[in-house]
Amino acid sequence: MTTLLSQFDISEDRVRKIVAETIEGADDGELFVEYREGEALMFDNGRLKTANFNTDQGFGLRAVAGEATGYAHSSDLSEAALLRASDAVSAVKGGYSGTLAAAPARTNRHLYGEENPINSPGFEAKAKLLQEIDAWLREKDPRVRQVTASLASSWQHVEILRGDGQVVRDIRPLVRMNVSVIVGDGDRQESGSYGAGGRKNFDEFLTEDSWQTAASEALRQALVNLEAIPAPAGTFDIVLSSGWPGVMLHEAVGHGLEGDFNRKKTSAFAGLLGQQVAAKGVTVVDDGTIAERRGSLTVDDEGTPSARNVLIEDGKLVGYMQDRQNARLMGMNATGNGRRESYAHQPMPRMTNTYMTSGDMTPEEIIASVKNGIYAVSFGGGQVDITSGKFVFGCTEAYMIEDGKVTQPIKGAMLIGNGPDAMHRVTMVGNDMKLDTGIGMCGKAGQGVPVGVGQPHLRMNQMTVGGTRV
Repeated sequence: MTTLLSQFDISEDRVRKIVAETIEGADDGELFVEYREGEALMFDNGRLKTANFNTDQGFGLRAVAGEATGYAHSSDLSEAALLRASDAVSAVKGGYSGTLAAAPARTNRHLYGEENPINSPGFEAKAKLLQEIDAWLREKDPRVRQVTASLASSWQHVEILRGDGQVVRDIRPLVRMNVSVIVGDGDRQESGSYGAGGRKNFDEFLTEDSWQTAASEALRQALVNLEAIPAPAGTFDIVLSSGWPGVMLHEAVGHGLEGDFNRKKTSAFAGLLGQQVAAKGVTVVDDGTIAERRGSLTVDDEGTPSARNVLIEDGKLVGYMQDRQNARLMGMNATGNGRRESYAHQPMPRMTNTYMTSGDMTPEEIIASVKNGIYAVSFGGGQVDITSGKFVFGCTEAYMIEDGKVTQPIKGAMLIGNGPDAMHRVTMVGNDMKLDTGIGMCGKAGQGVPVGVGQPHLRMNQMTVGGTRV
């Protein structure tokens, strides 16, 4: 395979020399070179609405001196651009004399294949499949009023060159399929959606069984919402389903366990290592080593191999997610969580696949234990304040629980709380942990990266629910 360093208009030796001189005297740094292809098709309201293909390449050059960082990037792989970037980045070293940190450990592990998912099947076959999904759903139920189906894929090749000359290379495929349905009955309309993906090819998602399962699930959710009554407002015992509801854990707890927020003491979890921050029985893990998962990485964007990092163990805070800079400043080890959206962005501590591990209760036992509560099966959007830990999440599928039984579907339920407080309200943990289906995208400081979330069924006592029915 052609190396990305060889795509510069100068020799690789010259590139290495410029990078070494740029980083000399700093604590850390690297040249991050990226080539990316992306394709996206959307079939909406009976027609192919968008069809995009793009390529992008460029480099980002970084030098780290203490808490300061110099960073420059360009889409021009030329000596002139690299020298201009070097001049800008070197300014951060003015009056500073550091010792270059040791390079990350190497790994021979591969978590995903190198085949480009954009190439198979071809564009025409993908467009035809989306049209077939649309027609199948409209035939399946006359209440279907609109169908939106999409396929997206990308293929990323990265090379990371450090000041000491070490080079790390990685190939990263990524695919995603989504189906959204709007159903109607008279003047009332409701929606449902389902998505799946991962770091693999499209093969398993495009079989008839697979796409029909996805389409059926989107339709099922929409029809459930069509029968839903307004959610009550008040304080209720809550049961969260397994899988995608782990997005609440990701937002309300996960971000607060990233190293930069804790180093700067702006997280609600800052300074609490070794303390009880959740109920006993709650263990939270960030694991970037799960093969072919959306958030998995062979190496992060600094070249550190990904790892399985336990963050909360039996309710106690035992670790943070770290990139190299924050780990060094906090006297800790990098955990393989240094991630960036692209060559145009600096790395920072980010989650990979973050989930709560299983307990020993069955989902049926958990639901049966609730006399009057709410069963939250799926979440949509939410907002979180990292400093205070306060969050608000909207449920896209939820039901009442009455005398230990799931009853009427409800709409408009908003789960309101505080991350650290909510973790202390967990009283039952299910034995059915599962990860989401591969749709997670995480935003932080203007950067988006693919992630995974997950959890088993949970019971949380006396949580605040916003609704329209008192």
